[in-house]
Amino acid sequence: MGERSRQKNRKNDRGIIDSILPREYDFEGMLADQAAETLAGVRTLVHWLDTEPLEKPAALLRIEEDVDEMRYDMEAKLIDAFSTPFDRQDIYTISRRMDYILNFSKETAQEMHAFGVRPDVPIRAMAAALLRGTEHVADAVNVMSSDRVRVEEMIQETREAINEIEAVYITSMAELLHTDDAMNALRKREIYHHLRDAGRALRDTVDILHTAVVGLT
Repeated sequence: MGERSRQKNRKNDRGIIDSILPREYDFEGMLADQAAETLAGVRTLVHWLDTEPLEKPAALLRIEEDVDEMRYDMEAKLIDAFSTPFDRQDIYTISRRMDYILNFSKETAQEMHAFGVRPDVPIRAMAAALLRGTEHVADAVNVMSSDRVRVEEMIQETREAINEIEAVYITSMAELLHTDDAMNALRKREIYHHLRDAGRALRDTVDILHTAVVGLT
C-alpha cells in the first residue's frame, strides 16, 4: 500500500471514529487562540522596547495572565475529553511550550524595568527574531490540520528565526564578557539569557508541532 493510500485510510478511520464519538471540544481552535495571544504578547514586548522611558510592562503582564487562564481551561478540557484531534500529550506540550515563550518575554521586560537595562542592538535583534518566529508559529497552528505544506514552510521559517536568536546571543555575550563594566554586563547577561530561553521555547514548540502534524497525516 502506498503512502497516499495509508494517509487516506487513516483519515477515513478518524472520520468514522468522530462520527461515533464526536469531539466535545475544539482543541485546535484553542491552540490557535493561544498562539494568537502569544503573538500579541511578543509583539507587545517589541513595541514596549521602543517606549521612553521604559515603564512597568503592564500590558504584557495582562496578556500573560489571560493566556494562563486560557491554558488552564484547555488543560481541564483535555482531562475531561473522551477524544482529541491528535495525541493529547502533544496538545498539552504545544500549549505549555508556547506559554514558556510568553513567560520568558514577560521576564525579559520585568527585569529590564527592574534592573534599569536599556534596550541595545542585541536585545532588539533577538526580540525582533522572536517576534518573526512567533508569527510563523501562529500561522502554522492555524492551518496545522488543513495545509501541511504551509505548516512545513512556517516551521522552516521559524527555525531560521531561532538560529538568528542563537547567533545574536553568542556574539553579544562574547562582546559583553570583554567589557570593563562588570555590573552592566551582569544585568544585560540576564536579559540576553531570557531572550535566548524564549527562542528555545519557540524551538520546542515547533518540534512538538511538527510531530503532531506528522501524526495527523
